[in-house]
Amino acid sequence: MYNTDLPTRAELPSTGKLLRSTLLAAVIAIALLVTVVLPAEYAIDPTGAGRLLGLTEMGEIKAQLAEEAELDQANDEAAAMQASQPTAPQESASDNQPTAANTAAQQASDVEPEQVASSVSDQEMVQPEASLALADALAAEEAASQATEEAATWGDEVSFTLTPGEGTEYKLTMEEGAVATFAWTSDGGPLNFDTHGDGNGNSISYEKGRGVPEDEGELEAAFTGNHGWFFRNRNDNDVTVVLRVGGDYGELNKVL
Repeated sequence: MYNTDLPTRAELPSTGKLLRSTLLAAVIAIALLVTVVLPAEYAIDPTGAGRLLGLTEMGEIKAQLAEEAELDQANDEAAAMQASQPTAPQESASDNQPTAANTAAQQASDVEPEQVASSVSDQEMVQPEASLALADALAAEEAASQATEEAATWGDEVSFTLTPGEGTEYKLTMEEGAVATFAWTSDGGPLNFDTHGDGNGNSISYEKGRGVPEDEGELEAAFTGNHGWFFRNRNDNDVTVVLRVGGDYGELNKVL
């Protein structure tokens, strides 16, 4: 039977329409690739749209997790290879030569008990109460002076706790060329960190560390934007972090 529902040649789209549709689809695909896929998957944001949509942060976290996974795998393989290689016992030079500790112990054993008691008795001194009071006053003054200097040095201080596997990010708003000082410490175990910056379509990684208990130094902004630290706890227990910042910056904000 003859199918009368088939379109006629006049109803079919022309070659020009097909080319225009193809070009339009290609332009839309490229736009989605640049504004959505690259920022969300690889933290590449040439237009800045990914940062406005919150996709670039997602890509940075994915890249950080992938890098940590690769480092974990490399460390596991290195540990397995080292464990599989037999180690031959080595004769230490200290086995044949007397150590300084042994010599000191021998000399101490040669001293008569009466000489030791006499020496200790000669070295005992009782300080007057006035001297003790003066020493306490000087120590209190020094502690107060140190506290005042620290308060003047640091503009902001934050303390936060990361559970096992948890990550968070703190950043400073800075102008290009501005310099901020920082110091952070961890209580409960070392951390993985990534010091980086972003803004106006730019991104930079200043320093990365793995299994670091503390760090301090200066952070100079390579461009105007947000610059700071991403922390992740890879321990099996909670870790408390204290971050102090000072210098030339606008605000300290928690990103994640």
